[in-house]
Amino acid sequence: MKVVKIGLLGLGTVGGGTVNVLAKNAEDISRRSNCQIIVSSASARDITRTRICDTDTIQLTTNSQEVVNDPDIQIVVELMGGEEPAKSLILQALANGKHVVTANKALIANHGNELFAEAVKNNVTLAYEAAIAGGIPIVKAMREGLSANSIEWLAGIINGTGNFILTEMRDKGSAFDDVLAQAQELGYAEADPEYDVEGIDAAHKLCILASLAFGMPLNFERVYTEGISKVTPLDVTYAEELGYRIKHLGVAKKAGNGVEMRVHPTLIPEKRLIANVDGVMNAVVVKGNAVGTTLYYGPGAGAEATASAVIADIVDICRQLGAPSDHAVPALGFSSDQLNELPILPIEEITSAYYLRLSVEDKPGVMAAMTKILADNGISIEAVLQKEPEQHGANAQVILLTDSVLEKSLITALQQIESLDSINQPAVRIRVESLQ
Repeated sequence: MKVVKIGLLGLGTVGGGTVNVLAKNAEDISRRSNCQIIVSSASARDITRTRICDTDTIQLTTNSQEVVNDPDIQIVVELMGGEEPAKSLILQALANGKHVVTANKALIANHGNELFAEAVKNNVTLAYEAAIAGGIPIVKAMREGLSANSIEWLAGIINGTGNFILTEMRDKGSAFDDVLAQAQELGYAEADPEYDVEGIDAAHKLCILASLAFGMPLNFERVYTEGISKVTPLDVTYAEELGYRIKHLGVAKKAGNGVEMRVHPTLIPEKRLIANVDGVMNAVVVKGNAVGTTLYYGPGAGAEATASAVIADIVDICRQLGAPSDHAVPALGFSSDQLNELPILPIEEITSAYYLRLSVEDKPGVMAAMTKILADNGISIEAVLQKEPEQHGANAQVILLTDSVLEKSLITALQQIESLDSINQPAVRIRVESLQ
């Protein structure tokens, strides 16, 4: 049986998990790949640290160059994260004729076009299943399992930290800041949680999913990104009363005049399966024109869950060793000469339904004035909740669900509503997706 030597760049949680799963499932992995896969070397900042895996048979080094330049290593697995030195090391490994597996979503989203071109140039593979949704094999599903379809749209809960926070806010009525602190204590959120709670991490993943879906180059800078830090327990409660749940969703959709790519809090009907994805779990819904709607669910992080995706890529590469490079599945599912530069719609040009919460003075005529402004801007109301003030002189809460409307029309209407004397706070606006 052929021996394939692996070099790891990074031996933290996912690196350690990869070593453990390769050892635990060695027989099945060898049978599937027809190779004996050996972790030969690994680089880490501190090689004296206690690890979650056995490193007795692994050559450890603090010098990552030793791994990418080792002539015996056929596959380099980058699990160090960040853009540099990861990007330079991957480019060097590709130039050395080595296949590369990475879990680095930020690197793929920001530099994937360059990295994939370099892989093609050197007749090697750059694989990245673990970069999106942890252990869920969504890249393989999109790229291969759904290849008969024209993808119409996809929507995903693709950040476990944000999903945990919104779940706790719903279940316990806690405020965002309190649940964030809890998530940090549990290790779900970083000390600096910006990438998770402000949507940047999800935007990286959505960018890649959109390119897989629509056969276009990666365009991370064009993803509209909005976080969950302004979601309040009040809105979570009112959404429930209306039959919806608030999720932090990444949405990519074909529209008549372009492609939508957006990450933001979203109301989803509570009867949808994805609305019931709770805690740190991830899920992606994909609508293909042949298959219809399919759902992919599972753990979005974790040592062995993510290692499962890393090793799946390693197995795929082992299966194609020695085969002509043009037999490999293209990185984004389409050959580079088949990728199309599609127009990306600005957020003002998207069409959506909306949840609106307005704090209004409790006096006659306010509701009539608001509904007239909405009607004048071509906006229909699907549902209304009115919450009386809790004490004399306080503002009432009016909650509206609108029909689908162009966002710039809604913006115009809200500007007019907020100029009314009876409105003294900015409206709360959350998009609504039916996911049908």
